[in-house]
Amino acid sequence: MEELQQILKYQFKNKTLLSKALTHGSVNPDVLANYERLEFLGDRVLGEAVAHLLYNIFPNESEGNLSQRFVRLVRKETVAEVALSLKLNEFIKVANEELRNNVNVLCDVCEAIIGAIYVDGGSDASIEFVNQHWRELIDKNVAPPKDAKSRLQEIAHVKGFGVPQYKVVGREGNEHEPIFEVEVSLGIGKCVTAKGRNKKVAEMAAAEAMLEKIN
Repeated sequence: MEELQQILKYQFKNKTLLSKALTHGSVNPDVLANYERLEFLGDRVLGEAVAHLLYNIFPNESEGNLSQRFVRLVRKETVAEVALSLKLNEFIKVANEELRNNVNVLCDVCEAIIGAIYVDGGSDASIEFVNQHWRELIDKNVAPPKDAKSRLQEIAHVKGFGVPQYKVVGREGNEHEPIFEVEVSLGIGKCVTAKGRNKKVAEMAAAEAMLEKIN
């Protein structure tokens, strides 16, 4: 655990939290003993920290550009990339070794680590953790990102796929913190879904996922 804490650049006062954040449900199905609850918390903390970071780094950018940056930084592939950079795959407790490099599991564990730091050290500690390990990803992409929905529409037109259609297919959470699930479909029979904290973010995430699928 000491080696991992050095990698994370954070020393836990309660080491049990770190152990729990690394425990997959296949090892212990008890939600009080695995990372599920911490992952839930960490997901929300990550969103807040990334939004705050982007707001400060890009003071002149529009809400649309900030939203695009946000979607890319909190999507599971990016979080899994951070997890691998922190070597979390070497420390995860799993029943099946193949799970160590599963994108979903890596994302969940990384978010659970953030949640554990939040519980152990408070909001400032968790935000500082995100600042340290997400800042490099932001610095690599200084130029404003292109709108994913616009890019998808352009590519769909060029390839003759028709106009992308978006619709809300699900909603979770309460009125104050809703999570929307949006489906985007193309005339070639392809469709994907993605989630976001509002409809626009969910649509952008769905467009990104469709771009990856058709490319």
